[in-house]
Amino acid sequence: MNNNALLIIDVQEAFNNEKWGRRNNPQAEEKMKLVLEQCRSKNWCIIHIQHISQNPDSVFYKHSASVQFKKEMAPLPTEKVIQKTVNSAFIGTDLEQCLKAENICQLTIMGLTTPHCVSTTARMSGNLGYRTYLLSDATAAFGLYDENGLFIEAETVHRISLATIHDEFATVLDTREFLKSF
Repeated sequence: MNNNALLIIDVQEAFNNEKWGRRNNPQAEEKMKLVLEQCRSKNWCIIHIQHISQNPDSVFYKHSASVQFKKEMAPLPTEKVIQKTVNSAFIGTDLEQCLKAENICQLTIMGLTTPHCVSTTARMSGNLGYRTYLLSDATAAFGLYDENGLFIEAETVHRISLATIHDEFATVLDTREFLKSF
């Protein structure tokens, strides 16, 4: 039995909204699609995480068109979809029970965005004892303002987010390195 799972976090139309500003790594979805196709061909457990909001003003509002998965990353009918309302895919969901039921011990994570739901889920995955891999070029970040109102560029946010995870909560590698392991 394959004990690997691919966790695809929040690859939703909402991240195309102009409110986010510019992001780094515009090729992230292209890389995600390559990884998804390879994992499907190896019969990995594929789990799509979808952020849902109850707030009608949110781009993730449950009844808005932007809550939908991006077309290139749409789940197959046989793949599990887990909806969440907070940054971690483990909080308030059945993700951990699903992983245990499938005897999953290794998670590979990709999706949007690096400093938010991707890093929060990777941290929890590592803390829960899963061997966790985070694909650095199959995720992306937007620029952020710090507590003093200073703008931090998207690439800097991305790199620092990855650095705070690597070798502490997960192994960070790029898709080329990951795909070589197949």
